[in-house]
Amino acid sequence: MTKIKTQYNRRSFLKVSAAAGGGMLIGFSWLTGCITDKESKEVLAIPNEWYDINGYIKIGDTGMVTIYSPNPEIGQNVRTSMPMIVAEELDVNWEHVVVEQAPLNTGFYQNQFAGGSLSIKLSWNALRMAGAAGRRMLLEAAAKEWGLSVSDLSVAKGVIKETNSERSITYGDIASKAVGIEIPEEIELKEIKDFQLIGTSVKNVDGKKIVTGKPLFGLDFKTEGMQIAMIQHPPAFGMKLKDFNQEEIKKMPGVSDAFMIDITIPEPSWSDEKGFLQLIAIVGDSTWPLIKAKKAIKANWEQVSELESSEIHMKTMETALMSGKVEKSRKDGNPDEAFKKATKIIERSYSSPFLAHNTMEPMNFYANVTQDSAELVGPTQTPEALEGSVAKLLNLPIENITVNMTRMGGGFGRRLYVHFGLEAAAISQKIGAPVKLIYTREDDMSQGTYRPAYLSHYKAGLDEHNNIIAFSVKGTGLPESSIFPDRFPAGTVENYSAEEISANTNITTGAWRAPRSHFTAGAEQSFLDEVAEAAGKDPIDFRLELFDRAIKNPVGEKHDYEAKRYAGVLKLVKEKSNWGEQKPEIYRGVAAYFCHDSYVAEVLDIALENGQPKVKKVWCAVDCGIVVNRDAAKNMIQGGVIDGIGHAMYSELTFNNGAANEMNFDRYQLMRHSQAPEAIEVFFVENEIAPTGLGEPGLPPAVGALANALYQATGQRLTTQPFANHIKAQKLLG
Repeated sequence: MTKIKTQYNRRSFLKVSAAAGGGMLIGFSWLTGCITDKESKEVLAIPNEWYDINGYIKIGDTGMVTIYSPNPEIGQNVRTSMPMIVAEELDVNWEHVVVEQAPLNTGFYQNQFAGGSLSIKLSWNALRMAGAAGRRMLLEAAAKEWGLSVSDLSVAKGVIKETNSERSITYGDIASKAVGIEIPEEIELKEIKDFQLIGTSVKNVDGKKIVTGKPLFGLDFKTEGMQIAMIQHPPAFGMKLKDFNQEEIKKMPGVSDAFMIDITIPEPSWSDEKGFLQLIAIVGDSTWPLIKAKKAIKANWEQVSELESSEIHMKTMETALMSGKVEKSRKDGNPDEAFKKATKIIERSYSSPFLAHNTMEPMNFYANVTQDSAELVGPTQTPEALEGSVAKLLNLPIENITVNMTRMGGGFGRRLYVHFGLEAAAISQKIGAPVKLIYTREDDMSQGTYRPAYLSHYKAGLDEHNNIIAFSVKGTGLPESSIFPDRFPAGTVENYSAEEISANTNITTGAWRAPRSHFTAGAEQSFLDEVAEAAGKDPIDFRLELFDRAIKNPVGEKHDYEAKRYAGVLKLVKEKSNWGEQKPEIYRGVAAYFCHDSYVAEVLDIALENGQPKVKKVWCAVDCGIVVNRDAAKNMIQGGVIDGIGHAMYSELTFNNGAANEMNFDRYQLMRHSQAPEAIEVFFVENEIAPTGLGEPGLPPAVGALANALYQATGQRLTTQPFANHIKAQKLLG
């Protein structure tokens, strides 16, 4: 068995204490992402008392196990998958596990956030250790009770048995006697081949609550005396508020107050608002009167910086790409000289507009601010960042700030940023009462924190034998570049260069699902297909040749990926999709990408129906290490594929004089049900590598596979997103 230490730098991971009503509590301070609030099944009686402490596993005298989980749930299903890890090592019946959401507590937890596809990855060892330590101590308690050694015992699903006897005892019966057992300095983890729960498919523990409308989300939260608030921010980036018809608005039916709030804070962090700091707030008992009041606002706005338009944005990026400051670069060999010797040179530029997040659940947050404390409740991916920013805004000690997390109706990076919680706190402080702030869709889509716009230029050189001898890429964006200099094809080409170049904008931007990777994968993989075609090679074979170089004789000091695993998903998707098979009136594209420490390759089939492209099927090969919950993992990949195809094909956010042109779904197009792929098959590489990211890696390659399939269908390279606009403009599909 694998052994793991329970001590680290003089700090104990674990401690044991008596639970009220008997039983045992196992607390672990490195639990970075458990989850889930599960309706108890009437298999075991719930103990009379639970010792409710954040960050602890509780074992009751009935055998029921509760996990208090610190990390937010944004739809990635960690509220199910993470308890599975604990239950696996604890060897407890899954039906006897209940997991509840813990509040923010920086004293107990590290990395208490949801983002970067990190929840399972960062918590894997801590969760396994907690379960294994509990199992060990329960076994020792039973051995002591029976006068045996631990080696004489076995355990399965919460029942300890004597190996050479019929004698048995349940966890619930022995838990209270395990309290005095000292936690060993080293414990044994299960062999991965012996997993019984991990790797299976377990239904979402919140599933029934979600479909029956039980209160789980921020919009569901309410308290007695709570008022509703809505906001109005400036109509354009580059403007700020001077004044408005305050008294007129306050006299409207259903409005109890209207005023300006300022959420400027000292030393703002990365998660704080960078755009609209002064807002109009309207307070009342319900949303409809407030929506009508918003329409009646007559505000005076003043211009404080340039009012940017989409044409300016493109020119800014083009200028930056030609002469902007290089923030980060990589250079192997001598690309300039190699290009001079090339017999074929392929060049292509790719661009993508700003994108909104459009979470299904509108942005909202509850706050109750008193003279010396603040309580906040709502959907946030970064509760600790919110806690710190609220403390600075209100000038309160951080220990007087409480943040509780609800389930989120979508995050995608939008809820990494904490301004909506700050706005709720500022409004509550002003009115001296609890309040829930609710955004309209127009508020959200015009407020910012968009996915940046991007522009990249790729260049490749082939010799007389159609071997690639030079490759260069440079990219910019508003404000960040999307280039990853040490990712593929770094390490595969003798003469290689990559440059990151930033550009300035006053449009507020932020992380969007698979930050930067979602654009780069589409551009890079489209370009590689074009290079493969110029070389007269099959797209998959061409990529595999490059990976073979990285495996046998890599170029440069380092690259970020493992070439064998990268090549492995390409080979798997080639096999599963029957790549090379000719299908009547079906056009195929392939792409592969590495991000969040995971590898995904996808093959996408398109048919033309009434002159329009229809995605018929997508095959996905995934190497994310050990898969914890198989159905949930498939769902994440499938959702990422749909997200990637939909946004690349249809979505676009444009600007005129600093104002967003698309403010709701009548103009901002998302994929419709009829446009979604008819089938998506997902295949996982089976290995014993610790889990890596999964919530985001399925999206990026979908963009490249789509572009490559569209080329096969239309004969045109689509380089500007959204693709549907340019298909229509070029009249390629009738």
